[in-house]
Amino acid sequence: MAKRLRPPPAADLLRGGRQSWRWLRFWFPAEGETLRMGRIVGIAAAVGVLAGLMAIWFFSTIEWVRVYALETLGAIHLPMAEGEAALAHPHALPYALLDRLRPGLGACAAGLARLLLPACGALLACLLARRFAPSAGGHGTDTVIAAYHRSDADIPVAVAPVKVLASSLVIGTGGSAGAEGPITQIGATCGALVGRLLRLSAYERRVLLAAGMAAGIGAIFRAPMAGALFAAEVLYRGFDLEGDVLIPSMVASTIAYMTYACAFGWEPVFATPGESFASPVKFLLYALLAFLVAAAVRFNILFFRQTEIAFRRLRLPPWAKPALGGLLVGALGLCFPQILSTGYGFIQRTLLTNDAVLGAFGPHAIALLLALGALKAVATSFTVGSGGAGGMLGPALFSGAMYGAGCGALFALLFPHLGISLANCAMLGMAGYLTAAVRTPLAAILMVSEFTGNHNLLLPSMWVCGLAFLLTPGWTLYKSQLRDRDSSPAHLRRHAGLRHDVAVRVKRKPAKKKRK
Repeated sequence: MAKRLRPPPAADLLRGGRQSWRWLRFWFPAEGETLRMGRIVGIAAAVGVLAGLMAIWFFSTIEWVRVYALETLGAIHLPMAEGEAALAHPHALPYALLDRLRPGLGACAAGLARLLLPACGALLACLLARRFAPSAGGHGTDTVIAAYHRSDADIPVAVAPVKVLASSLVIGTGGSAGAEGPITQIGATCGALVGRLLRLSAYERRVLLAAGMAAGIGAIFRAPMAGALFAAEVLYRGFDLEGDVLIPSMVASTIAYMTYACAFGWEPVFATPGESFASPVKFLLYALLAFLVAAAVRFNILFFRQTEIAFRRLRLPPWAKPALGGLLVGALGLCFPQILSTGYGFIQRTLLTNDAVLGAFGPHAIALLLALGALKAVATSFTVGSGGAGGMLGPALFSGAMYGAGCGALFALLFPHLGISLANCAMLGMAGYLTAAVRTPLAAILMVSEFTGNHNLLLPSMWVCGLAFLLTPGWTLYKSQLRDRDSSPAHLRRHAGLRHDVAVRVKRKPAKKKRK
């Protein structure tokens, strides 16, 4: 008679290791790879909940700093995207007190605050990161990629809270950076923490690290499918994809998205007119858009690399370099406030109808849109290249939207009979720019579709992203990206034991005797 399986105590699961296998074998009576995958997927769901909660805390902190710093002290009222929630209320006591003091300070004091706020935020963030978690500086995603390939998902636990506070100070005070880079490092830290607590193997810790990265992107962007594909694609700059992390990333990203949406709503980040694509002739113009985006990405990456080198060679204290970068951003923000912070509100303005877009950016809309795309790349290089804690994914979307809308306005002026939509061109610009900058074509196509709620542009998005990917070989914002899986030290270490264990025996053929 077969022995009946009994459920082991729940505490066995918390201990990790071999005991948790007993618990899962009772509920999932399978062996081998299926059991291990079920175990990882179940743990990835817990990582998704944790990453979703961290994303809620991160976005809330950014909004509070932005309202009390930029809107109150700097008197800058930046527009917001349709799906963003204004968390700080004007009736809060600090807001009311500062609002009464601001008219007495005058326009000169407000201008001085606009100039100095990005520098002050970058300085405080640098001091905080250097004191508690030095790896929390920079844009974060590159650090996560390096941890996946080279250090077996070893990320200190202090990185997550320090990254939340440091990036909120940089972004909320006007630094030109995005929330997506930091949230990838925050989510990856959650995955690494869970893997360490459960004493999982190096392979399982790497999978959970990627799942946490996907959960962060899926929550902040409200794009769960794009977050899962992003985690699988961003690890390599070539035509390779990390298939092992895809299913756990889907689960973690979905759970994180639902956790985040329960707090901030289920609508997409951006609202669009919902226009569709219905003319193959426009493919020629979209090809020109892809060429412009590829050239802009090359300029962005080259300028960012040179800015990093220049700040590294400066003979200044380490804490003074981010402050100098923030001061340069503040100087640019005096003339072009659109480049400050994430800029999501101005991306939203490019996704309106044609007349509304041209009216929002004034009579010289074409020149201003193209200039804003380049200036955002310059300001982001000053912010992140100097050592500021912020992401480069959001600014890449901003630049892509500006270039796309500017090209769309130019196409509409030259070919009025084609009915060019500026909103469609802005979305295609975002997808193509993101593809060329971080080498994630599939994730870029789905990401733009999900956070705009418009799935009518999948065909032209494939065209633009494919061309942009092919036109920028070897160019990427992330230095830690590898060519393919065969170049990854993590895969080499994983398969090294197998190669040593398998003995290849070569039988020698007996020599033929010569006939006498």
